[in-house]
Amino acid sequence: MARFLNPTETLEGLIGMFYRKGLQDYEVLKLQFNLNLVETFYRKRREGTAAPARTTNYKAMVMFKISSVETTPIDGQKPGTSGLRKKVKVFLQPHYLHNFVQSTFNALTAEKVKGATLVVSGDGRYFSKDAIQIIIKMSAANGVRQVWIGQNGLLSTPAVSAVIRERVGADGSKATGAFILTASHNPGGPHEDFGIKYNMENGGPAPEAITDKIYENTKSLKEYFIAEDLPDVDISTIGVTSFGGPEGQFDVEVFDSASDYVKLMKSIFDFESIQKLLQSAKFSFCFDALHGVAGAYAKRIFVEELGANESSLLNCTPKEDFGGGHPDPNLTYAKELVARMGLGKTNPEQEPPEFGAAADGDADRNMVLGKRFFVTPSDSVAIIAANAVQAIPYFSGGLKGVARSMPTSAALDVVAKHLNLKFFEVPTGWKFFGNLMDAGMCSVCGEESFGTGSDHIREKDGIWAVLAWLSILAYKNKDNLNEGKLITVEDIVTQHWAKYGRHYYTRYDYENVDAGAAKELMAYLVELQASLPDVNKIIKGIRSDVSNVAEANEFEYKDPVDGSISKHQGIRYLFEDGSRLVFRLSGTGSEGATIRLYIEQYEKDSSKTGRDSQDALAPLVEVALKLSKMQEFTGRSAPTILSHDTERPDQISGENIFMLLNRVHMIS
Repeated sequence: MARFLNPTETLEGLIGMFYRKGLQDYEVLKLQFNLNLVETFYRKRREGTAAPARTTNYKAMVMFKISSVETTPIDGQKPGTSGLRKKVKVFLQPHYLHNFVQSTFNALTAEKVKGATLVVSGDGRYFSKDAIQIIIKMSAANGVRQVWIGQNGLLSTPAVSAVIRERVGADGSKATGAFILTASHNPGGPHEDFGIKYNMENGGPAPEAITDKIYENTKSLKEYFIAEDLPDVDISTIGVTSFGGPEGQFDVEVFDSASDYVKLMKSIFDFESIQKLLQSAKFSFCFDALHGVAGAYAKRIFVEELGANESSLLNCTPKEDFGGGHPDPNLTYAKELVARMGLGKTNPEQEPPEFGAAADGDADRNMVLGKRFFVTPSDSVAIIAANAVQAIPYFSGGLKGVARSMPTSAALDVVAKHLNLKFFEVPTGWKFFGNLMDAGMCSVCGEESFGTGSDHIREKDGIWAVLAWLSILAYKNKDNLNEGKLITVEDIVTQHWAKYGRHYYTRYDYENVDAGAAKELMAYLVELQASLPDVNKIIKGIRSDVSNVAEANEFEYKDPVDGSISKHQGIRYLFEDGSRLVFRLSGTGSEGATIRLYIEQYEKDSSKTGRDSQDALAPLVEVALKLSKMQEFTGRSAPTILSHDTERPDQISGENIFMLLNRVHMIS
């Protein structure tokens, strides 16, 4: 039976007890290998410097064995920009998860595995609990010293990064990496998506050199190692479970999912000023976790720390299937929040809150809304950067630099130029920001796909973005919470446009397109770039009021830190007036291909920044669809999702797509 140790017991007494229980000498010796560590703990406790004692369940020091299991390579295990994502049924295939995990271990250097501490947790989606037990057993067999798990297997992706970077174990250990179990904003459930990715010791996603090595390993793997006789660990109870193995003691520690992350947020933001804002009678607030892992943090931060009413939280109970919804914080899928904020098809029964926000399944993405107002992710990161030094204590010393992903609008570029900041344009994928941050070159960054973050961790961070916006609102309203007009989200955005100009912006997503057709379309667009005169002739034949293309290329990025080159990162058409068309294949889907089309029109005349975005973008929309021959290649008469700035959400019917050729039309 398991026995919980009293930390006042002496090591010698415990060893004597195990002898009396009939354990063999070699088993007792496994208890002694940590003698120096225990003696150090007692010395520090006497000096008052020891970490709090942990409840340890030694499982009667079960001595597990390591098994080598023969396997064969499995096709298609190439990690995308955010790890390996497939349908659950794929991961349930024999050896599928095991092969990928072993290929990852084999791709790491020995010191990152043998005797190391790893984090294993995720967004709690279906199959996570089973996957955690498998990875625990494989970690033990591959020589890992201990595994840290968030209670119930829950840790947001940004929290995992924070734990890797900030958490120190009772024995002084630090994590060297993490397996994160998430498919991010993709649906969950028995028939939906599952995913796994590996993060490095800096808290960020594995770089391409590692993911490429993982993929190569999957194509030649012949065996994996697992401690099949290791009992399952209770991941619902905080504490440490210890086992004995051929290489010594192996620990699994279950810890509170929120504590480390909350502590970090309190070191970044002025919680007192945010609390005053949230408790003001003038201000109202709403946060939707979409039944993702953000719910494990929302009550702790917004209610317990900042004093918001619990009724301001929507869908904050994490669920394996995200409540049957799609945990993607955009105007299409965050329907309940969108309706409450006055952006739905019908007017809400009650007056909308002043501020609303949502996070995705693993809480790294965010959407920010004002009352009847949508803030584009591209504008959001630009506005945070423009106000960070004044509104957020963490940045009071100034920004080191800013960065955005290539498809993101150039709103951040304008802020960087105005504030004389270093600026970087990188491929899609947070690991590119991580390199800049590790080198001290970037403080704030973001991407158009609802990802925003800073150098406090090495992942995008949904709740951080919400707190950043609340900080800006608190700063702007510090003198008028008792009297005077409240400065709203819409006020902040429109004031930003007046100063920096407006980037009208939209994105069309064509999901689950035939992979072959998608590749043919992209190849056609590359071929078209060979002759700009021909391109401009085609464009003028479509719309004479659209500017000429000044430059066309496939985006290629040379990392200023390590010199690595990333090719084929998206096809760009850059117009003389600053407009852009960008075409990109996304690597985040689990089936087929996703084509993303980005359309951007810059307007610096402050008298024209209040135009209807549909009118401003209509000419470029027509050019984009006809120039790319989107319908001919894909067979799609409409995008799956249309993301638009400051407009109402909806998906577009086939018949309405033709109206977009004259005027961008959203169903109302």
